[in-house]
Amino acid sequence: MRRRLTLLVAATTCLILIAFLAPLALLVRQVAEDRAISRANGVLQTIVPLVGTGADELSLAVQGQPVPVSVFTPDGEVLGQAAAPTPAVRLAAAKGESFAVATGAGREIVVPVVSGPGTYVIRTVVPAAELSRGVTRSWLVLAGLGLALVLLGLVVADRLARTLVAPIADLSAVSHRLARAELSARAAPAGPPEVREVAAALNHLAGRIQHLLHEEREQVADLSHRLRTPLTALRLEAESLRDPEEAARVAAAADGIQRAVTAVIEQARRRGGERQACDAAAVVADRVAFWSVLAEDTDREVRRELPSGPLPVAIPADELAAALDALLGNVFAHTPDGTAFGVSLSPRPGGGAVLTVSDDGPGFPADALRRGSSGSGSTGLGLDIARRAAESGGGSLRAEPAPGGGALVRIELAGVNALPGG
Repeated sequence: MRRRLTLLVAATTCLILIAFLAPLALLVRQVAEDRAISRANGVLQTIVPLVGTGADELSLAVQGQPVPVSVFTPDGEVLGQAAAPTPAVRLAAAKGESFAVATGAGREIVVPVVSGPGTYVIRTVVPAAELSRGVTRSWLVLAGLGLALVLLGLVVADRLARTLVAPIADLSAVSHRLARAELSARAAPAGPPEVREVAAALNHLAGRIQHLLHEEREQVADLSHRLRTPLTALRLEAESLRDPEEAARVAAAADGIQRAVTAVIEQARRRGGERQACDAAAVVADRVAFWSVLAEDTDREVRRELPSGPLPVAIPADELAAALDALLGNVFAHTPDGTAFGVSLSPRPGGGAVLTVSDDGPGFPADALRRGSSGSGSTGLGLDIARRAAESGGGSLRAEPAPGGGALVRIELAGVNALPGG
């Protein structure tokens, strides 16, 4: 936009200068010609009164003039500058009229004077160089003036375009910050009234989004209070069980629900753009140990391939745990008892980790990754939760059939160096 405005002003300025300077250049040339011809006519007029005074006086008068002068007498004698009679001289002698004609040498001026026995013709030629003297210099001055005006117009246009474009660029930067969840970003109203109005509208929209998100987060946070009563009742039921192991298992499940709700609340209240890291090896080992107890109860074989050392990834521990729980929950929910499954975690080249969950079940439907899609009557959110958790940490999720049959989900997690400032 800035370049287009500058080009528009440059084109407009050039058209205006052409409209004014072209006639002015022609006028300068005409003035130079008129000046030279007028000076020559003035010389001839000083000689006219001397015609008829005598050949000697007339011969002396035509000598030393600023222009070459020839006087043709009625008897064919030429006084002053030697020259042959031209058609203009003969026409002036015949008609007795003064005039000027253009020739190859310049401008020929003839003045007839009737005296005594006949007509004298006074002739001079103004050279072409004299007719255009000073014209080139004047044209160069006009061209320089036009160029200076064009450059000045470009500078002014660039300044004006900058005042228009800079506020628009600021609006674009603020919109990109809002897209990155920097909800505190605001645009400074500047520039033309229309741009200031857009900035005010963008600020109002950002404030409204921030307010709505705050209300949504607080509504999610209210879940803790709503679930407190049923969780308390569940713990009381667990304590009333006679089997200590069964009571401990139910209590642990209630605690797990409490931790999941707390994690959802913390995630909802977490400020946008602030990312955390965790040790994927520790998180995956903890969740596999948790699900292994249920796997033993349902006669499922668990295949583990976990690293012995820490494996840092750019995702919070609660989100990684939620993603793995969603995948393993799908295995238990959508495969029959006794179906084996495997969990492997390995380093990814360049940093990060690759988490793979596979099972020997029937596999996924074609649209399994579409949010809300389920072929068994569930919510269809499990895979989407895992996908969004992976993408929030700069990774990705891919679901495909396992080589030996069943389903396989591979999550690629970015390393901690992918975090801002990492």
